[in-house]
Amino acid sequence: MREYILVFVVAAAVTYLLTVVAREIAIRSGAVARVRDRDVHDEPVPYLGGLAMLGGLVAAYLVARELPFLSLSGPFVFRDAGVVLIAGALICAVGVLDDLFELDALTKLGAQVLAAGLLIKLGIQFTWFAYAQDKVFALDPAQGALLTGFVVVATINAVNMVDGLDGLASGVVGVGALAFFVFCYALTRLNYTDRATTAAFLSVALAGVCAGFLVHNFHPARIFMGDSGSMLIGLVLSASAVTLSGQFSPEQLSQGGGGSVASLLPVFLPVLLPVSLLIVPLADLVLAVVRRTRAGRSPFAPDKQHLHHRLLEIGHSQRRAVLIMWLWAALVAFGTVLASLYSGWWVVGVLIGMTAVTVLLTFLLPRVKAPRLPVQEVG
Repeated sequence: MREYILVFVVAAAVTYLLTVVAREIAIRSGAVARVRDRDVHDEPVPYLGGLAMLGGLVAAYLVARELPFLSLSGPFVFRDAGVVLIAGALICAVGVLDDLFELDALTKLGAQVLAAGLLIKLGIQFTWFAYAQDKVFALDPAQGALLTGFVVVATINAVNMVDGLDGLASGVVGVGALAFFVFCYALTRLNYTDRATTAAFLSVALAGVCAGFLVHNFHPARIFMGDSGSMLIGLVLSASAVTLSGQFSPEQLSQGGGGSVASLLPVFLPVLLPVSLLIVPLADLVLAVVRRTRAGRSPFAPDKQHLHHRLLEIGHSQRRAVLIMWLWAALVAFGTVLASLYSGWWVVGVLIGMTAVTVLLTFLLPRVKAPRLPVQEVG
């Protein structure tokens, strides 16, 4: 655990320092977010935060290879992590071009498919799917490739879609990555297996990167991650889930769960991780596609009706809207992990309590904090 904490700290510190450099590069190269009607910022903000985030991931990778425990892990741990970083560098480079020249949506989609294809070509893909507690459907290469490509591309676009308020995307992904690290680490302890896994390393490094970037990105943001960052962290999050499926058997993934439903959650979690951790932005993505297509517009056409815009409309400030979205992400992410690893009425009670608090803060807080109009004197 101590080495994982060090990886987190290294990723956060390097990202924090490199963000200053990335901001200067963005200003000098003109990679700046102009103020548009659908935006909530009121002055230009530099892009290219993804460069700093990629640097933080690479630094964490290089340091981890030299640590006493992690350096002695299985041969596929750092091999698979290196493949994910290569694909991440590819998608980050395309994002940099978009931050500079504003690429069209189909070009970016092609780059996302290419990055997912690179992961699959180099062996990062789903290999099985459990449809019952003691039964496994082994995926053939084509099926595994299609499922992997869909999960990776959908997650990238979900993160890109939610990147609409200062600190929103980095916070949601950071919470999800931290929750998945807890799941991975607890899973190795329950099964008495090697604590070093690709999924645990990538998720804790990603959480550190998001934490380091948030210092500069929380409202009022001094820099945006841009597509170079949102596509990068979306790819790393989904790829970390994919790597877990090949490193544990379904029986091992089922350890720790309670009843018939609870014991199946860990089995499905590697497949459903991006969906469960990013349920809010994914729901936003689906609603946006339906809303735009019903209006006869392209599903990629931007608008100002995302969930975070609705939170602003009902009375939340920018900071509070972001914190509310983080809270929903934490509810889904840690709630899923909790239900996967433990059972009993106390788990149900905790989940109900977490849900109640989140709902109350979302809908009641704006009314409590509503500004009072000054009373005018008559006569």
